[in-house]
Amino acid sequence: MESHILVQIIASFGVAVILGLFVKAYIAVVATPRRLRRLLKQQGIGGPPPANFLLGNVMEMRKQTPTRKTAAAAADPHNFENELHAVFHKWRRQYGDMYTFSLGTKPVLVVNDYDVIRELSASKSLDLGRPLYLSKDFESLLGNGVSASNGKLWAYERKIIAPGLNMNKIQRMRNSIQKSALMLIDSWKSVIDGEGGKADMKVDNFLIKFAGDAISRVCFGSNYAQGELLFQKLQALVQVTATKGFLIGIPGMRHVPTKQNRREWELRREAKELISKLVKEKEEADEEENMLKFILQGAQSGDLSPHEIEDFIIDNCKSILLAGYEPVSIAASWILMLLASNQEWQDRARQEVIQVCKGRVPEFESIRHMKQLTMVIYESLRLYTSAHIASRYSINDLEFGNIRIPKGVIIWVMTTALHTDPDIWGPDSYEFKPERFANGTSGACKLPHLFTPFGFGSRVCLGQNLAMVELKLLFAHILSNFSFSLSPNYVHDPTINLHLKPGNGVDLVIQRFNIPQADVLH
Repeated sequence: MESHILVQIIASFGVAVILGLFVKAYIAVVATPRRLRRLLKQQGIGGPPPANFLLGNVMEMRKQTPTRKTAAAAADPHNFENELHAVFHKWRRQYGDMYTFSLGTKPVLVVNDYDVIRELSASKSLDLGRPLYLSKDFESLLGNGVSASNGKLWAYERKIIAPGLNMNKIQRMRNSIQKSALMLIDSWKSVIDGEGGKADMKVDNFLIKFAGDAISRVCFGSNYAQGELLFQKLQALVQVTATKGFLIGIPGMRHVPTKQNRREWELRREAKELISKLVKEKEEADEEENMLKFILQGAQSGDLSPHEIEDFIIDNCKSILLAGYEPVSIAASWILMLLASNQEWQDRARQEVIQVCKGRVPEFESIRHMKQLTMVIYESLRLYTSAHIASRYSINDLEFGNIRIPKGVIIWVMTTALHTDPDIWGPDSYEFKPERFANGTSGACKLPHLFTPFGFGSRVCLGQNLAMVELKLLFAHILSNFSFSLSPNYVHDPTINLHLKPGNGVDLVIQRFNIPQADVLH
């Protein structure tokens, strides 16, 4: 009799647990997303209804045109955003400058309203954070590092890392960046000389090695060759993560042992082991100041458990390495493509480098005087911003302008669309015209706050100064050593693969450039 009662109690408890889990899942997957969409709709913000309670609008988004193959693309190569983001332009025409859609079960508020973006940019609230999918679905890449964390943890990480990336610290890193740039120059010279003075080259891997070498020296005090296996694992992780696409919004997908997920878990483990090994080596070596020392000091001085200390170090090392090599190498690829396509600006930038350096090797101090080169870089970042979407998350209820954004809503700002909007930049917005930045970023367009190649607000990229120094120094070296044009093998194919990158790489015909003695004396 007693055993029968015990069985009934266990069965009742099991039913209660299952029912509780069902109710919890229903609230998370169905009830909460409906409530959030309703709260936004009450303010006049509509959008496409979810086609499926689990997939949301994902399937329609996956049908958007992935690449440009039309004759119009060749005639107007920089006007590609409408096609890459076709579904978002369709929804904007249908629902207005602010609308919602569902990324799986997650409501996303797309903001194209200039005034609301201004207020988002000005906000310093810790309640305006980064979407949780960055630390969850992209956990293998970012974890809870400074790129993806929120709240007090992010504020603490920023406090630790930001001082290591100010201009005074970057100036001390100049020799490390210089070595990385010279490594690329020497490798190009070797290839060109081996080809008889002119070479048809795909430059992307050279640029990845440059950016990887530079951030390795800055972060660990080591070069790319010492951590090459780690970068290979990180690049593979980026590729695996990129294949998720819009499936990141589907609940539980990251836990399903698919072939892709198993590969991601393996790469994550291998990358963690390699970083741990490199950290241990550098701790024991006690070398010169680098970013790792800031991270280690922050981990030790924070109120963290031993396990949390390890995650803090690993996640922030990955955040810095990933932010430091992929976007920089992509930006350099686009800049080379644009200079190869616009000989006049290549000549103008080169002439400036020659005049500033006066025949000497480009140095950190000299790049501050290269205005033409800075204009070229800004214009390239405007047309081809690798972070094509800026994402935020309402950790608690927020209000911007007359819009109340409830807790739990993801916010997207379509960066590339804003960077090429004719209403902001004028009728020549799709043209490569560096002169628009002659008076700096503040004088480049009607609404300068919409130029956000490094993000916006308090979550702006901490490494933006480092990135600009790397790009200026690299191109000062390239322009003073080489001339280049687009190769017949180059195929213009802007492609979204986490970042906006050249889908087929950048092929250039490169030859040595010898500075005329008259120019040196001048």
